[in-house]
Amino acid sequence: MNSDADHGTCGMSLAIEVIGGKWKMHLMWVLGDGPRRFGEIRRLLAGVSEKVLTENLRQLEAAGVVHREIYAEIPPRVEYSLTALGETLRVALSPLEVWGEANRAELTAAS
Repeated sequence: MNSDADHGTCGMSLAIEVIGGKWKMHLMWVLGDGPRRFGEIRRLLAGVSEKVLTENLRQLEAAGVVHREIYAEIPPRVEYSLTALGETLRVALSPLEVWGEANRAELTAAS
């Protein structure tokens, strides 16, 4: 993402590259409440497969918005949390949630 070609890319495109897809914004919302274990995230996001959740978490980690902490315990414990960059993204996404709630009736009637 840091190549010279990226300098011509608009900020919206960069943001969509990070959070695009069905589950990434949901993951940001779930992790906004603090660190979560994989199983807890999966329970909170009904309908996501283990494979897709793993892929999305890895992509968010590669983008620098999610941190994966492995604890040296038996059995091993892994927690996911937002990085400082991820927290700024969560704050940026917050108005979308407010908009969705404010327009819930109109949006659900249209579908």
